[in-house]
Amino acid sequence: MNQLIEKFPAQLIEALEIGEGATINPHSEEITKVYVAGLGGSGIGADFVNSFIREESPIPYNTGKAYSIPKYVDKNTLAIASSYSGNTEETLYSFNEMIKTGAKIVVISSGGKLIELAKEHGYDYIVLPGDWPSPRACLGFSLVQQLFVMKKLGFISGESILSIKSSIDLIKYNQEEIKEEAKKVANFLFQKRPIIYSTDRIEPVAVRFRQQINENAKKLCWHHVIPEMNHNELVGWKDADDEYAVVYLRNADDFNRNSVRIDINKKIIGKLTPNILEIHSKGKNLVERSMYLVHLVDWVTWYLSDLRKMDSIEVDVIDYLKGELAKV
Repeated sequence: MNQLIEKFPAQLIEALEIGEGATINPHSEEITKVYVAGLGGSGIGADFVNSFIREESPIPYNTGKAYSIPKYVDKNTLAIASSYSGNTEETLYSFNEMIKTGAKIVVISSGGKLIELAKEHGYDYIVLPGDWPSPRACLGFSLVQQLFVMKKLGFISGESILSIKSSIDLIKYNQEEIKEEAKKVANFLFQKRPIIYSTDRIEPVAVRFRQQINENAKKLCWHHVIPEMNHNELVGWKDADDEYAVVYLRNADDFNRNSVRIDINKKIIGKLTPNILEIHSKGKNLVERSMYLVHLVDWVTWYLSDLRKMDSIEVDVIDYLKGELAKV
């Protein structure tokens, strides 16, 4: 896993090359909305794209992480099926539901049944490299292709893609500093219960952090966003517990009222646990800051897996679940 994390900048470069060469044909009907079906490492990319383009795209960008698709998916919908393996059960079910709607369908996958079905039905598809052993390590491939689909259909200008390019240099330049900070954060979280807070604007990073702690470090944790958690979860902070370790993900351009909220939250929570830490992003815009933080927290979870003596690649329980489902 450490080798896969190390290759994240190279993955982004390759993803950009794939996206540039992809062919996405226009739809016969006007597209008024987007729906993306994808789960786990293949689904989180859509969360990032939604965050990156919501201030630019004239149409809503929605994600689904289940079997069924919403009723609003119709002939005026861009429907993207994202599955690195191409064999994700829930995404295949969603894909078959999409076919019935007359939507503009695009498949993003390394192969499997999904690519076979896309070819069979004549849908646009983008083939990802199939030699990565862990789908969650392929975030760059997933999100970059979705950005290109939106650009090639004329819904975004491509500024976010340029920011992906500049984030590569940002990560490379700060690589050693990122690793050193990640080690410190991993030591901070070791033998504690991680709690991750961010503003709503960068929630995808918090989700990524949580998922990577789950899968890489084999540890339960949770996340919430500000300001929403100020209307519910904050009240739950009543019992002092040194096991809790709170990490705030912060950006220089966080909305000013949210920055004030974080400072007040820290005062409240600080009375109940001494373990509070801030991680600050680097970069000139949301895309750069998000990619910087993603790379940093990915390293955190690998160092944490090393401290816990866990195999960061192993996901036996998921394989067991799939095996049991296959029997039904």
